[in-house]
Amino acid sequence: MDESVAESRPLKILIADDSDTDRLILKTLVKRLGHSVFDVSNGAEAVRLFRESDPDIVLLDALMPVMDGMEAARQIKQLAGERMVPLIFLTSLSEAGALARCLEAGGDDFLSKPYNRTIIEAKINAFNRMRLMHQTLSDQRDLIRERNQQLLEEQKVAKRVFDNVAHTGCLDAFNIRYHASPLTIFNGDVLFAAPRPAGGMLIFIGDFTGHGLPAAIGAMPMAEIFYGMACKGFKSADVLREINQKLKQILPTGMFCCAGMIEADFKLDQLRFWNGGLPDGWLIRETGEPQVLPSRHLPLGILAPDQFDAEMETLATRPGDRLLMMTDGFLESRNAQGELFGEAGICRVLEAQGADQHPFDALMGAVHRFRGGDGEGDDLTLCCLEMVDEAGISAIPDRNPPSARPGPTEWHCTYEIRERTLGDFSPLPLLLHICMEVPGLRRKSGEIYTLLAELYNNALEHGVLALPSEWKHSPEGFGRYYEERRRRLTRTEGHYIRFGLHHSMKPSGGRLRVICEDSGPGFAFRDHPMLREDASSGSAARYAGRGLLLLKRLSESVTFHQRGNHVEIVYDWDFSGASSDQTSTNR
Repeated sequence: MDESVAESRPLKILIADDSDTDRLILKTLVKRLGHSVFDVSNGAEAVRLFRESDPDIVLLDALMPVMDGMEAARQIKQLAGERMVPLIFLTSLSEAGALARCLEAGGDDFLSKPYNRTIIEAKINAFNRMRLMHQTLSDQRDLIRERNQQLLEEQKVAKRVFDNVAHTGCLDAFNIRYHASPLTIFNGDVLFAAPRPAGGMLIFIGDFTGHGLPAAIGAMPMAEIFYGMACKGFKSADVLREINQKLKQILPTGMFCCAGMIEADFKLDQLRFWNGGLPDGWLIRETGEPQVLPSRHLPLGILAPDQFDAEMETLATRPGDRLLMMTDGFLESRNAQGELFGEAGICRVLEAQGADQHPFDALMGAVHRFRGGDGEGDDLTLCCLEMVDEAGISAIPDRNPPSARPGPTEWHCTYEIRERTLGDFSPLPLLLHICMEVPGLRRKSGEIYTLLAELYNNALEHGVLALPSEWKHSPEGFGRYYEERRRRLTRTEGHYIRFGLHHSMKPSGGRLRVICEDSGPGFAFRDHPMLREDASSGSAARYAGRGLLLLKRLSESVTFHQRGNHVEIVYDWDFSGASSDQTSTNR
C-alpha cells in the first residue's frame, strides 16, 4: 500500500475512560477526525475489547475502576506482541512519579485534560506514522528472515551436492594429516585427494579468490575433473591442464585459483610437485632438514591453454619424508597487535621443531598461539603427506560407483602411438577406459592400470629411450635419469609403441590378453634373473626387475618374443572378485 494512502486511512481507536462526559467529548472529537471509535468505561473492558477489535491506537485513562489504566496497559502491550500499538494515557496527573509509572506500564505518551482538538489530531497522526514505519520495518525484517532461511536451505542442498562431488577421497589415509577451517558453508579453500589406479596418490590444494557461492561454483567442476581424471589414470599435469582450461572458461575476469598439485609414488619413492601461487611448500626430510619448494607458476584460470605450463618438479624421497602444503591463511594470520605470521613465522617453526614433533602439529600449534585462539580471519588449510613404504599402504576404497551400462565382452583392438606423440601423450587412460567397458573388469581397474603402466613405461623408458634403471640408485643419478628422459623424448623419430588388446569370456569370468611391442633394440630377456621361475621379490634389486616381477605376480603369464621388445601378458579374472584381491590399488 502507498505510504500516503496508508497514513490517510481511517484508524480504529479504542477509548477507555470511566468519566462518561470526558469519554463522550473525546469520542466526538476523534470521530470528527474521520476515525472509528470503540469506547469502554474500565480497564478490564478495555483489555477484552482490544482482544476482540484489534485497534490501531489506544487512548487509556490512568485511573479507572475494576482495573486501572496501568494494569490494562501492561496486558494490552502483552497482547500486542511485536505489533506496535501506540498507547496514550488520558490523565490530569501532574506528579512526576505518577507519570513515570504510566510510561513504565507501557504508555507511549500523554494527552492532558481538558482536550484540545489540534493536539489530539497531531498526536494521532504522529503515532500513526510511527506505527506504519514500525510495521514496514517488521515486514521487511520478516521478508529478510524468510529469504535468508530460504537461502540457507538452498545452501544446505547445494552443500550436500558439493560434498558428493568434492568428497574427501583418500584424505583419511593414515599417512595424510590435514586441517581445513571454513568460515561459511562454502569457502575459498579446496582440498582433494585420490588414489591412483596403479598406486600412489594425487593431492590437490587450492585457494580461490573470494568466498561463498562464487568460490563453490568454481570448485564444483574442478572437483569433478580431478576425481574423474584421477580414477582413469591421467597424469597430474594433464589434470592441471584440464582444470586450468575449465576455470579460464567459466571464471570472471579477476577471479582465479592459487593451487598446488602433489603426485606421490610410494613404489618409486618420489614426489612430483606443482605450485601455482600458493605459499611455498616444504619437504621435511626424515632427518628433520626442511627444503623449500617455491611457487614457480601462475594460479589456475589466468593463462590460456596454449600459455599454461603444467611441468612438474620431480623429487627423490625416502620413507619418513613429509611434504607440507598450505593456503595463504597461514601467511596472513594476525595476532592481537595486528602483526602478520608471514613466511618468517613458518620458517621459524619448521627450523626449530624438535625431532619428536610432527611438523603438522608444530605449525598448527604455532599459528593458533600466534592468533591467540581467535577463530576469525582467512581460511586455514594445511595438508601434510608422509612418504611411506609401499608395503605399508592399506587398501583405499574407490568412491566412484560402478557404471550401470552393459559393455562388450568379446573384442580386439590395436592402438599405436608414434614419434612426437610419445613425448606429448600418455595412452594409458584411453587404454584403461577401453578395458573398463567390460563390466566384470571395472572392479579391477587398479590391476589393469598397473599392468598397462608397467608395460608402457618399460617400453618407453627402457625400450625406445634406452634409459638404464641403474641411474636411479642415487639422488644424483635420479636427477640425471629424468633430465635425460626429457632430452631423449625430443628425439623419437621413427619410434613407436603398439598395444594389442584382446578380451574373451570364460565360464567363470574372462581373459584379457595384452601385447605391447616397441621399436627399441630389446634386451637379453632369456638371461634376466626376474624371468626365472624361482624369481622372488627379495631378488628385485633394480626397478626394472621389480616391474617384471609385478607383471608376473598379477598375470597368469608373461611371455617375451622377438628381441625382448614384444611382450605378451595374460590376465584372468572371475565373477567373484576374489582374483588378486585388488591389491594393486595400493601399489
